[in-house]
Amino acid sequence: MILAIIVVCVALAVLFAVQNSAPVTVSFLFWRFDASLAIVILLSVLVGAIIASLLFLSSRLRGKMKKKKEKQGIPPMQF
Repeated sequence: MILAIIVVCVALAVLFAVQNSAPVTVSFLFWRFDASLAIVILLSVLVGAIIASLLFLSSRLRGKMKKKKEKQGIPPMQF
């Protein structure tokens, strides 16, 4: 089931890239370069997914640490 979802997502990404191959100029701080619109959008989505994953993992680890401290009888820190 998961493999089918991955195959469909990859197929949609390829279709998206083929339909959006126009070159665009990207300016960020001191950098300026030309790239395909599809590549720019897909890289932006990838960076967003990485940031969201890191935030999710940090909150999950924080919750596990809190449960571990509660189990040991250590009161949680208050700010």
